Formats: sequence, structure tokens, C-alpha cells
Amino acid sequence: MKKQSRVMICAALMTTPMWVPGQAVPAQANPVDILVHAGQTMGKYAPDWNYFGADEPNYLYTPDGRKLLGELHDLSKGPVYYRPHNLLTTGDGEGSLKWGSTNAYTEKLDGTAAYDWTITDKIFDALKIAGVRPLVEVGFMPEALSTHPEPYRHDFPKGSVFTGWSYPPKDYEKWGALVGAYAAHLKERYGADTDGWLWEVWNEPDIGYWHGTPEEYDRLYDVTTAAIRKVLPGAKVGGPSATGISSDKAEHMLRQFLEHCASGKNAATGEVGAPLDFVSYHPKGDPKFVDGHVEMSLGTQLRSTERGMKIIASYPQWKRTPILLTETDPEGCAACKGPQNGYRNGPLYGVSVAEAMARIDQLGRKYGVNLQGGVTWAFTFEGQPSFAGFRELATNGVDKPVLNVFRMYGKLDGDWVKTSSSGAIGLEEMLKDGVGANSDIDAIATRSEHRVSVLAWNYSDVDLPAAAVPIRMMVDGLPGKLPKGSMKLREFRMDDTHSNAYAVWKKMGSPERPTPEQTAALERAGCLESLGPERIVEANDGRLVVPISLPRQGVSLVTITW
Repeated sequence: MKKQSRVMICAALMTTPMWVPGQAVPAQANPVDILVHAGQTMGKYAPDWNYFGADEPNYLYTPDGRKLLGELHDLSKGPVYYRPHNLLTTGDGEGSLKWGSTNAYTEKLDGTAAYDWTITDKIFDALKIAGVRPLVEVGFMPEALSTHPEPYRHDFPKGSVFTGWSYPPKDYEKWGALVGAYAAHLKERYGADTDGWLWEVWNEPDIGYWHGTPEEYDRLYDVTTAAIRKVLPGAKVGGPSATGISSDKAEHMLRQFLEHCASGKNAATGEVGAPLDFVSYHPKGDPKFVDGHVEMSLGTQLRSTERGMKIIASYPQWKRTPILLTETDPEGCAACKGPQNGYRNGPLYGVSVAEAMARIDQLGRKYGVNLQGGVTWAFTFEGQPSFAGFRELATNGVDKPVLNVFRMYGKLDGDWVKTSSSGAIGLEEMLKDGVGANSDIDAIATRSEHRVSVLAWNYSDVDLPAAAVPIRMMVDGLPGKLPKGSMKLREFRMDDTHSNAYAVWKKMGSPERPTPEQTAALERAGCLESLGPERIVEANDGRLVVPISLPRQGVSLVTITW
């Protein structure tokens, strides 16, 4: 009932249309032409943006966490996945920045294992209730198993976060037994649901998340995957979850892991090689604060993505193995603040996601690899002031603009269709220089049986004001003969004034703790806005011209139905 109520609120939220079909288009200089060839399909559309995750697993079962999980489920017709850190970390289940715990493993006085799944069950039950599938990241090291347990819990942002949980096990046999017991418990509790889960071993073992050698990580991988597969023979397992492949160290980690899985000696079975159902790594950007404004670094993120794809494509046995970018974001620390991260509350975060995912798809096609998905490393932070500047999808139950871009992506369906834009910046130029003062104005589109959906954006790395750009969207390949009044058009928008609770919050005076009445207004403002209701349009010989005006850092979804 609660979910239905929210849908009704969002459906009612509209603004005065910026353009009414049938009216003359205002004269504006140099419009951008976006061509959508709805009759030229390019293969089945499969969502690859529908993966999310965060450091803090204990926030999943808070009221705001449960609410957001339900909204993530509703984004897509296909499955939505969630990847949490700290599923085996020792502690009392209290969440804090970059921290979470389950206390799944302790030891008795005689050194024998004691398992406790109480907190683990809260996490996985929340996912189950929401209908979101786990991407089970197996980590981190319980205090009783760590080779260097003290200090164990960090105090972020003070000191290092890479404390006792980041070390190898002092006993791999006990670690394997823990993983096996963990998998058996999950199988018993969730039954056939586990068939659709994904299992990833550890996180970023090429940096401080793993205080061991690459070879010790390989051993951990072998022992972990063997324990999972013993309980769940069909489980899809993968790794190494390396950082963005932007350094020689990260490249070495990925290469030696791929070679180990292909031809190394398996530490658990003694056989040659290890199971590998997907390859994972983490490309990130690197925004800066320059002369009073944020400058994103899309090129950094794309170059890191490309380097990883090149490496994987260079191994014939792994070239078509699914790739999961199990963290892909504009920068590297969701819980960090600072002026360079000022993009997170407003529309720039959303449009950067739209741009990055489209270009990452292009890179996958360029290298002929099998891109399965990209995890947006963002959820929500409990007990923090509203719009505090963290990288998150919602703040205190209020959806941020970025979530509305995912809602737009969720309306794509059917087959990809061919598009082109006179305002697009080429992929090679982006890889070299990112998107500078000149915006990238481009689109992707899909077609299902009775609908064409066009997602268009106006993006720049440089977050400075600029005039809105007139766009002449020309869609051909539409049905030629339809009963009058049966073709309808609608435009959804996310920009500085639409689908933007942050803008409304600032108009309220930026209250740190909004009142219930303010919160209700912010929740409404956090919905995906339509620029007016659906309107009847007529295609001329299967061709329709749709003029729109798109501000910088804006995203529009135009749907044409019949």
C-alpha cells in the first residue's frame, strides 16, 4: 500500500509543458539535430545499469533503507542487484560511514568456530522483501580470523580505514568452513532464490583492502569459490574486483588473476585453474574544484574502463566472459565530502551517470567484450543531515535527482535503435580530453512493440552556467498509418528545476532537519517529473519532429506510444 501511494504521488507531479505539439517552435539559433531511426534495430536492449551497492550493509534494513530498496526494485522490469561490503565483518551491526558488520563469525575459548546469522538475516531479508537480488561480496575478514586483528574497527574519517578486517585469514581451512556454512545457511533460508545470485570474492585486493600478496588473493579466491560451489554447484562466482585499471599495479593484479584462473594450480582442489563466471574491476573518475566550480573527469573514468576491457579482450578464453564493473562512479569515495564532490546533490550527478553508462556501452562494443553491468556505488546514509554532500541516491527518505535518471533508464525497453546527433562529441575525443567547455549533446533510444523511447542529455565536465540548447529530435521509422489520435508523446525531465528535490530544499532555506510538511514536499519533488501530460501527435509518413530545449546538465526522456 505504501509503495502504491508513492507511485500515485509521483504520477500526479507535472509542470507546465515547455512545448505543445502542434504549436510553432520558437526561433532559436543553431539547433542540435538528433536523429532516431526507429526502424533500424541494433539488437536486444538489456539493462546494464541496474546494479547498486554501498559500504554500509546495516542501512539496508532501516526504514529509509527499506524504502529505497523498494524504489530500486521498481526501476526495472528485469532484476536489480545490490552489492554490500562488510558482510562478514565483526561487530554489533551498528552502521557508520564506510563501516558495517554482522558478527557472523567468532570463536569459542577453545578456538572452535561460532556462527551467528542474526544480522546477516536482517540484511538478506530486506533484499528479499524488496525483490532485489544480492551480489554477495564475500568479505571482510572476521576479527578472530585476521592475521593482524588490532586495531579492528576504524573511525573514519580519522586515520586509516584499512584496519584488521583487511588482512588474510590466519587459517584458510577455517575461512573455507565459514564460507561454506554461510552459503549453506543462505541456501536453507532463501532456497531457489539463491539461483539468481552473484558471488564476488573480496574487494579491491590491489590496494589497502587486502594486506596480502596477489598470490594470497588467488588462494583466498580458490578456497572461497570451492566452498560456495560445494553448497551451490551452479553459483556464479567472480573477481578480482580490482580498482580501476589505471595503474600498473592494478593491471598486474588483473592479469595475474586471469592467468591463475586459466592455468594456475587451484589451492583448494589441486586442479588446474579456477572457476570464473564474471570478471570485475572498478573504474572511477577524479573530479576537481577549480575557480569556484566542479570539473568532472569523465575521461579518467572512461580510460580506466577501456584499459580493463583491453586486458580482458587480450585473453581469448576470457574475452566473452561477462564483465561486471562492480563499482563505476564519477569518483572514489561515497562517504567523503568536500567542494570537489559538490556535484552529488544536484543534476550533474544524474547526467554524468547517463553519459558514462552510454559511453561504457560503446567501449564494450568497440572491444567486443561482454559487458553485463555497472554497479553505482551509492545508497543512503543514516543519521546524517539532509543533502550533506555524500554520494547517495536518497537523503533521509528524499530521492536525489540522480535516481530520476535511473527511472528514465528503466523506461527503455525492447531493441536498441540507431541514433546520431550533430552535437555529439566522439568517443575517442572523450577518452583523451573528457567533455570540456563544449557540451556533449547526444541520445540513445529503444523500440518495443508500441513504443519508442529516446534518452537525450546535455553534459559537460565543467559545471558552469550555459544557455539551454534547442534540439530538433527527428524520429523516423514510426508506423505510417494509424487511427487519428492514437499516437501520443510525453517528455520526462531531470535538470536544475525538474525532478530535483535539492533545488526545492535550497528554496526552503536548506533546513538540516526538515519538518514533516517540508519532507512531504521534498518527497514529491524527488519524483520523476513529466513536462505535462501525454499529448496526441501525428507522424508524417512515419516521421515525427520533436523540438525540445535541454539545459546543460539536463536529461530528457521522450516516449512515443501508439
